[in-house]
Amino acid sequence: MDQPLAAKHPQAHPLTLRVVGYGHPDATALIARVQAEYVARYGSPDEAPIDPALFDPPAGLFLLAYDGTTPVATGAWRRSPVRALGGTNAVEVKRMYVVPEHRGRGAARAVLAELERTAADAGHDLAVLETGLKQPEAIALYRSCGYVEVPGFGHYAGSPLSRCFGKRL
Repeated sequence: MDQPLAAKHPQAHPLTLRVVGYGHPDATALIARVQAEYVARYGSPDEAPIDPALFDPPAGLFLLAYDGTTPVATGAWRRSPVRALGGTNAVEVKRMYVVPEHRGRGAARAVLAELERTAADAGHDLAVLETGLKQPEAIALYRSCGYVEVPGFGHYAGSPLSRCFGKRL
């Protein structure tokens, strides 16, 4: 699914979204970058267990956003047992990341919208996610996209730095 997206900045190439496997080399490189950012912000990488197979369709989806041929953002979803906001068939949004040099150009919003669209098309009625207080720009993005706080879940449930959000699809 190569889907061009309109860029807001005249110097930028239009973004293209591609569905890839979790182990794709570009995905692996950006996952390493987000883990390094977690170390810088929190002192350690994300230690939540991840089974890459859970991001393979139809159980999940992993997206890369490209600016020309350069990978600039990631996002993924996998099925989730979480029930909140009246939803009965949830996905968990994971691995949302935009490289620092590409932030502020709408890539995260475009990736999140495509994750929500594909999850809804797959029959899911709820998206949930976990982020941390040391990522205020992520919290602002999720809130601006209609996400509201939900009870903590998953690996970081109960952590004072963790915040969980959900949105009906």
